[in-house]
Order: sequence, then C-alpha cells, then structure tokens
Amino acid sequence: MKKKEVIDHIVAWLRNYLKQSGSNGFVVGVSGGIDSALTSTLCALTGADTKCVEMPIHQHKDQVSRAFEHIGWLKGRYENVKSVNVELTDVFDRFVDAMPKVENEADREMSLVNSRARLRMTALYYFAGLESKLVAGTGNKVEDFGVGFFTKYGDGGVDLSPIADLTKTEVYALAEELEIIEEIRKAKPTDGLWGDDRTDEDQIGASYPELEWAMKFQKEGNDSSTLTGREKEVYEIYDRLHKANLHKINPIPVCEVPEQLK
Repeated sequence: MKKKEVIDHIVAWLRNYLKQSGSNGFVVGVSGGIDSALTSTLCALTGADTKCVEMPIHQHKDQVSRAFEHIGWLKGRYENVKSVNVELTDVFDRFVDAMPKVENEADREMSLVNSRARLRMTALYYFAGLESKLVAGTGNKVEDFGVGFFTKYGDGGVDLSPIADLTKTEVYALAEELEIIEEIRKAKPTDGLWGDDRTDEDQIGASYPELEWAMKFQKEGNDSSTLTGREKEVYEIYDRLHKANLHKINPIPVCEVPEQLK
C-alpha cells in the first residue's frame, strides 16, 4: 500500500468535494477509536475548518480520555481544528424514560443502543446546519459494505465517507503513517454504544482481519463448501451478517410507478 499517496488522494478528494458543495468545512464525531481518529485527521489535512464533536452517552472512561487526547493532539497540529463536547447522557436518559416498556428486554436494549447512534447523528447535523459544514462519516469498508456494522441513520447518516474504501488493516496503516496517538492505534475496536468495554469482535464473533479475508473470499466467487474449521465459522458469520444487513448496505429501494399509471 502506498500510504502517503493514498493519504494525498483522500485529502484531495475531500477538498474537491467540499469546494463543489460550497460548504464551509467538516464536522466529525470523535469517539476515541481508530476510524474517527483517521477521518478527523484527514479532514484536518485539507486545511478546511474541521469541527470535532465528542458526544459521551454513559461512555466508558477510556473511550472518553482517548477522544479528548486525540482532539488535543489534532488541535496542537492543525490551526483549522476546533472542538466541542456535547454531553448527551441526560438527553438519552430522558428519551429512555419516555419510551414505553416492552416484554422483550433484549430487543429494547438493542433498539436503545441504535438510538444512541441516532442521537449523536442529530447532534452532528445540528453543527453542520449551524455552520454550513459537511458531516464526514467514519465507517470503513468492512463495516459499511461487508457486515453492515453500523446504525442506519445513526453513524451511517453522513454526507460523505472518506475511508469507506479502506479495510480496517489499511486504516491502521494510514494511522501509523500519520503518527496518530499510539494508545488509539492499540485500542481494541469498539462501537462505544454499550457503556462498557465490549469490543467489535465480542459482538461480531470475528476479528477485522478475519472479516476482511471472508469479504475477499466471497467477492472472488470462491466455493465456501470447501471451508473447514475456523475459516468455515468466520465465513458463515460474515455471510449471515452481510445478508441480514443488505438493507443498510444497498440504496433505499424506490417504488417506480409506470408512466402510464400517472
């Protein structure tokens, strides 16, 4: 991977998109994870106004500290970076209290987890609308187009996706090239939606390198019936999640009405 050239390409793409849009800069939600750290750094490299928004909701303290450390690192390097902390815990708790109770607590918990992501999206678009900026997505290729590991209209609700053609492995490579804080590069990936330290691998059942392998294996049209052991297990996880989340991965279906009926 030609890391410097890839970085230059993404930064140029961001600059060009911003110019064509007529917007004033970028808004990025910073979580303390590697994807948002790389995205915010790439946006900062454009020289355009970049607003980093930290939005804790019952957040694990390690995630909060990494987010603040990264924002401080960015602001120390790039004069065009500004930041704001929006404490959303009380807002989320009031939302939870307003929702009726249900019999299946597990379904309710998952729905509320996704509500966290959608609340954060609302906050990001508040600043984007206020300052005529674009919301930059932080999803990588495996999350966005492989297993669909994101919340529809949550972290999936963005204006542009600078790193969505990069695998997680490539994200780490660019982060190292840009000297992003080592603690962030070494932290286990997490979506930060549960208020604890559970990782993406805990939830998915496979690591990102394993999912990248499965994604490539499927894309190349290989025969999954030949797989055994861990490879078979990982492929089945990937295939199941990919199929289940196509409603997020594919464009919204539109019912096209024939002209003769109009």
